[in-house]
Amino acid sequence: MKIILNNSILRKTLGPFNDIGFVPTMGGIHEGHVSLINKSIKLNKKTVVSIFINPKQFNDITDFKSYPSNIKKDLKILKKIRKLDFIYIPKFKDIYEDIEQSQIKIKKKDKILCAKYRKGHFEGVLDVMSRLTALIKPKKIFMGKKDFQQFFLVKNFIEKKFNTKVIGCKTIRNKNKLALSSRNFLLNKQELKDVEKISKTFLNLKNKIKNCRNINSFLRKTKKDLEKFFNIKIEYLENRNTKKLAISNKYRGSKVFLSYYYKNIRLIDNF
Repeated sequence: MKIILNNSILRKTLGPFNDIGFVPTMGGIHEGHVSLINKSIKLNKKTVVSIFINPKQFNDITDFKSYPSNIKKDLKILKKIRKLDFIYIPKFKDIYEDIEQSQIKIKKKDKILCAKYRKGHFEGVLDVMSRLTALIKPKKIFMGKKDFQQFFLVKNFIEKKFNTKVIGCKTIRNKNKLALSSRNFLLNKQELKDVEKISKTFLNLKNKIKNCRNINSFLRKTKKDLEKFFNIKIEYLENRNTKKLAISNKYRGSKVFLSYYYKNIRLIDNF
């Protein structure tokens, strides 16, 4: 495994290869990331993992500063993965070599879910993914479906612009059904138990809405009840189809999308 710290070495190292799998991360490596890396190793001759906390996708400076970062811990985990080829740890100037301001704007119809509450977030995500893809030139990019809206937007954007496939991979959960997330590292043991209870309750909604005539009406009522019961602030709890992310009252071909604040930590999920 080789650690790459700048673009000059990156271009020299990756130049000979045309079957590269790429797993972009912001660090805080967990088993969800490991599952993506193993999938890439299985499907590609070479695999690159990037670690870069992109400031341009944070709409809140406090959120950016508190994002969990422990490069030593990340490298310790990554070094245990057999057949992982490269770890790319760029500096800001490596990613933003071209200082020209991004012209990326997401469409009005896509300003839903997280895009509604995190102004400029997905523009920042698409910008950095475009830059990383141009640098690494991967054949396939592997992303988790926990942030389904991010996967949806990145896939549509990258596959139109590059000769690259974006592969969505299943959400990895712990034994108590909590979706693995780097932000979980911000929780202490008791807080983690609280969030696991919340996660189980939300997952149980999937059975309750199965025969619902008006799923979103039911979810709006449930949202208020759950906010009171768990003392949380829910941004959205909506059923949407997976093809266009349009509001849907159909069970099949849809997911329930969730974002909420537990104390001051923002967590998302879909099921």
